[in-house]
Amino acid sequence: MAGDLPDYYFRVRENGAFVFRVDTENRQRRIDMDQIAVVNIRKSEIKPHGDRELSEADIAAITEWMTERLKLIEHRDIDDILRAVDYLNTTTHWAQSRATDEQLEQVTDALLLAMHDLRTVLVRKKADRLLKDE
Repeated sequence: MAGDLPDYYFRVRENGAFVFRVDTENRQRRIDMDQIAVVNIRKSEIKPHGDRELSEADIAAITEWMTERLKLIEHRDIDDILRAVDYLNTTTHWAQSRATDEQLEQVTDALLLAMHDLRTVLVRKKADRLLKDE
């Protein structure tokens, strides 16, 4: 198993990750993980941990991870929005076919306000894009 492990492990956190170098080349044949850096995706920052100096290989691996992580986050964002569209469609069907008056009373105002807010933002953003294209 140890031969199949990557050279680096990224412990994901909200804004990035803690970066560890994975070491299996020790006398006890155990897996050692040595923290070498902290990554902040939003700020595109790589901070060495403690007194460490990162090698070019370290920086290259971390930069590659950051690029892939940003792609994954972007993909998940779009997937979440497309799921929201599905939820809106199923909510519409529920409201039209199965919802009781009491259930509708419980959710109508919150849904109307959220949809109004979303519509306002989408219309403004679309107008901005159209004006920019002219």
